[in-house]
Amino acid sequence: MDVPAPSERIRLLLVDDHPVVRDGLRGMLAGDPRFEVVGEAADGAEAVARAEVLVPDVILMDLRMPGMDGVAAITRLAERGVPSRVLVLTTYDTDTDVVAAVEAGATGYLLKDAPREDLLRAVVATARGEAVLSPAVATRLLGQVRQPAREPLSQRELDVLALIAQGATNREAAESLFISEATVKTHLLHIYAKLGVNDRAAAVAVAYERGLLGPQGR
Repeated sequence: MDVPAPSERIRLLLVDDHPVVRDGLRGMLAGDPRFEVVGEAADGAEAVARAEVLVPDVILMDLRMPGMDGVAAITRLAERGVPSRVLVLTTYDTDTDVVAAVEAGATGYLLKDAPREDLLRAVVATARGEAVLSPAVATRLLGQVRQPAREPLSQRELDVLALIAQGATNREAAESLFISEATVKTHLLHIYAKLGVNDRAAAVAVAYERGLLGPQGR
């Protein structure tokens, strides 16, 4: 997905079972000229139905909702070929929740206590197809993979990182490596955790510092 031009606002669908949360998000996002809130949904099934009609650029998706939950909704959206990016916005940061959401097709994972500016940056990054990870979630994943000796990046993770360093999007990296875009996102989460970073730019910078990428790539 191309980055929206200044005259093109990022179209958003808000999905949360709590009206007060949706109201707060709408008020926050509607006041920024970069965004346009085109719809809301109170559960996963409604989110899928609205997304198929509205085809927003980004869906802000809660995870735990009555009926169809967020992970099931993300899975259904992918199955139906809805091209919208999904940014999970939740209070839950367990490893199981994170991995399940990303493997289902979420582009980013942010906690509801994130500062306003972090949320706005995350929405823009998600619209570009960039993986976004809450610092708190990155810390948890780092603890999960950290060993007495630092665990090295796998060959496939290095392949993904090299392409990202060259400016490839998740989709372009997936096509180059003949893997799914969801798999690229999972590799990026592991890379973030192992390098102790929260985003693509930091991952590339740390990789260069540690000699994981050479001047012309890996």
